[in-house]
Amino acid sequence: MTTAAAQKAQAADVAGQIIHAMRVMNVSPIPRNYQLFYEAYIGTNPALTRELSLLGNRPRQEELDELAATFIGTGQASMMEKAHGRLVEELDALLSLLRREQTSLESYNRLLDETATTINAKNNFSADLLRNAISLLSKATGDTLAQGEKTVEGVVQRSQEVDQVRKELDEYKRIANTDSLTRLSNRRAFDEKLATLYDDSMQLPVTALVLADIDHFKKFNDAYGHPVGDKILASVAAVLRSSVRKDVFVARTGGEEFALIIEGNTTEEVMAICERLRKALETRPFRNSRTGMDYGPITISIGVAMASQADDAGDLYVKSDTALYCAKNAGRNRLMLFEDGMRKDYGGKSWLIYKK
Repeated sequence: MTTAAAQKAQAADVAGQIIHAMRVMNVSPIPRNYQLFYEAYIGTNPALTRELSLLGNRPRQEELDELAATFIGTGQASMMEKAHGRLVEELDALLSLLRREQTSLESYNRLLDETATTINAKNNFSADLLRNAISLLSKATGDTLAQGEKTVEGVVQRSQEVDQVRKELDEYKRIANTDSLTRLSNRRAFDEKLATLYDDSMQLPVTALVLADIDHFKKFNDAYGHPVGDKILASVAAVLRSSVRKDVFVARTGGEEFALIIEGNTTEEVMAICERLRKALETRPFRNSRTGMDYGPITISIGVAMASQADDAGDLYVKSDTALYCAKNAGRNRLMLFEDGMRKDYGGKSWLIYKK
């Protein structure tokens, strides 16, 4: 099996497990339920996973919707379902319109063939027959042209409506793939992006997965409360996004962890980009603009793995995560590139440290 095929099989396996879980719990397989189970399945929200499990094997739809409203919001999911239904209706109407036009043209073609056959039968030819044939063809042609004009108008109108619904669906998908706190891509969007990296083997040597984690983030939440923690997360996200090119994929993958997918850069260039990110955060002041409270320096630890170092997307994530773990274990506020021999339980000194 090719790497791309393996990734698709892995994604299909995840989807299959989610659908299986929904069936076991007798949950209707509608999009908003799938979204709820997906969020619980990937484990980025332990509270959601716990609450979903407490509903038992036969949760009511009202309970699921209430849970979704609490943890992920249901507005966008509901709008996506409605927009998808409208798209299906518009496409069906467009196809019906085209089928009617095809039937009309087929009838007109049969009329032309029958008239030509009659005219060519010389033993039946007469002036009256010719006049009748011309009159019939003239009326049929006029009706067909008029019907054609209506069809063109209908196709244009339907096409515009279909295009509008598609734009709405694209916008809903963008919102569904966006982390509401940081406005970065979320874990779902990250998983989708990561799964495509091995589609082009030629790009693997210049593609990197970067995982970054805010150092000692829990102490900020404990000391100042979650509202301050949320502001720190949003500020870190803004620094990450503004410090790299627009084509760099940046996501918040859960809690205080972020991910970047950098394409088109060598290993040395990727490490230089990451060091610039680390310094940008280390030197950025984090103060409360209203009270003047200084929250102290915010630093991040960074793990890097080049796509060419891994066999597939899953392996790449593990290696980047291992490098991140080693960076934290070596003292935090630093970045490390994965190298063979690195393990999460590794206690030696062979970590490849780029800079402090």
